[in-house]
Amino acid sequence: MADENNGIDQAANATKSATDRAANAAKDAADKMRAGAQQARDTFQNKVVEPAQRAGEAMKASGQKMAEGGSTIGVKMIDQAEQNAREAFNAMREAASAKDLSEVMRIQGDYLREQSTRSMSQAREIGELIMQFGRDAVAPLRPGGQGGEGQG
Repeated sequence: MADENNGIDQAANATKSATDRAANAAKDAADKMRAGAQQARDTFQNKVVEPAQRAGEAMKASGQKMAEGGSTIGVKMIDQAEQNAREAFNAMREAASAKDLSEVMRIQGDYLREQSTRSMSQAREIGELIMQFGRDAVAPLRPGGQGGEGQG
């Protein structure tokens, strides 16, 4: 009977050993699957999520720059219109107090020359602002662009 018990013990030990090997193999396979899943998550994060976030942030920064630029240009145009109206009223006052027609003609000629020069200068100023704001707006969209600071 001792031989029988010994055989049962050996069979039990062999079964336990086989079960342990199978459990270890299953654990190793699960660990490898977990590691693969983590690597897939990391790759997805690095290759898809983070670039999409950076692109979204760049678009937001670009939109902010465009809004700021539009506001600044609008204010500048109002300032220029105010200056032009002031100059026109000054010329009308001078013309109203002129002593004769030749003085009125001189005042009008001077005003038109100054207004022409002022208009070209104002158009150039607005054009330069538009170009600068355009550069600032696309700077965040360029690789390595961080808001366009220091550019110009």
